[in-house]
Amino acid sequence: MTPTTDPVARRAVVRQSLSVGLATGAYGISFGALAVAAGLDVWQAMALSLLMFTGGSQFAFVGIVANGLSAAPAAIAASSMLGIRNGLYALELTQLLGVRGARRVAAAHLTIDESAAVAVSQPDPESSRLGFWLTGLSVFVLWNLTTLAGALLGNLIGDPRTYGLDAAACAAFTALLWPRLRHRDAVAIAAVGAVVAVALSPSVPPGIPVVAAAAAALLAWRAPRRESAT
Repeated sequence: MTPTTDPVARRAVVRQSLSVGLATGAYGISFGALAVAAGLDVWQAMALSLLMFTGGSQFAFVGIVANGLSAAPAAIAASSMLGIRNGLYALELTQLLGVRGARRVAAAHLTIDESAAVAVSQPDPESSRLGFWLTGLSVFVLWNLTTLAGALLGNLIGDPRTYGLDAAACAAFTALLWPRLRHRDAVAIAAVGAVVAVALSPSVPPGIPVVAAAAAALLAWRAPRRESAT
């Protein structure tokens, strides 16, 4: 596939990456405030964002700190599922990025939902690599800056969950998905995944609905192929 050298196409990738980074990074203020409210100090909250850098697992850790060992089973289950999900992303991105040495370590640290989604949504490898690195770095920088802001402001901003910042990240994912729904099969597969995720969300730990939705979407994608082969 021919690499994208068109400046217009590159600017489109940059806009997409930065918009996703902004929408996701803003939610870090919620983590910073909740971490301090749970009993962590500013430096501990920052260490989690800098070194762990997996939003779902960070919130799960804070849940254990805030609620004691009674919250541990659900938090561990959620973190494990999120780790498996990131491992699947790595399998998809390894050949696409083609990184070696220290860049491989950096790529592993930046492999999150947002960077993977932007990378795989691009039409060619060059755009995918640009989208991955720019999205991952923008989320990382903004997430840590807003974590610091949330930890410093603490209770002054009230309950950060009331601002709906988590919805901004969901909106960014929807914007990435929407242009790819060009055929009825794609729409049907997306609908199957959405129904499964919504149905499971109220009753299972975070992370599991996403994995289950992905599995359901994969089954829905494979089903027509089995039928056409007969």
